[in-house]
Amino acid sequence: MIDTTSPVSNIASIDTPAEQRVVFHDLSWSAYEQILRALGESRSSRLTYDEGTLEITMPLEEHESAVRLIELFIWILVEELDLQIKTMGSTTLNRPDLQKGAEPDNCYYIQNQSQVAGRKVDLNQDPPPDLIVEVDITHTDINKLNLYATMGVPEFWRYNGQILRIYQLIKNQYVEVENSPTFSRNVKELLAQFFRDYQLYGVKASKDLRAYLQQENRAYD
Repeated sequence: MIDTTSPVSNIASIDTPAEQRVVFHDLSWSAYEQILRALGESRSSRLTYDEGTLEITMPLEEHESAVRLIELFIWILVEELDLQIKTMGSTTLNRPDLQKGAEPDNCYYIQNQSQVAGRKVDLNQDPPPDLIVEVDITHTDINKLNLYATMGVPEFWRYNGQILRIYQLIKNQYVEVENSPTFSRNVKELLAQFFRDYQLYGVKASKDLRAYLQQENRAYD
């Protein structure tokens, strides 16, 4: 059952590595593109390139479980708050003009969904995704805050296996905030409770979250 007064801690214990990472330095943009083409799209690994540094991440079970639950959580929020969404998953977001490229765990258009609905996104003319989510339980050599801030992503969620941090882009820099600007709610506490409920009750956690949001919406009416 949803209880937003519960402390946000110990969402998941870390017993085994959640990701495996390989890092290459002093790699040109053209070499990065060659590696992208050689690996193809049918793979589980995710590539992040930042001004000469390439990190290849192989997500393992704990990582992927967190990604899927956060995705479900976001979908429930969108549906119950009557919003629109275009999910991009781990689509490659390349900005050669910035020498940056990323395949985030999840990325979404919500506020700007109408601008990209029903067609393929072109970052040369379209705005960046409104919300990007990354699960980084093990150390990463890439400065994700600088990466996505430079790309102009308005909101960035980062989950480290225990807590969720939310960053809002203000004057081209990320500022950590308590409430999600996209959902106008303290989703950190909601997500923490959702994780705990899912571990205890399985899919009933989804029903409890929906019931809580519906009750909250009625209180606002």
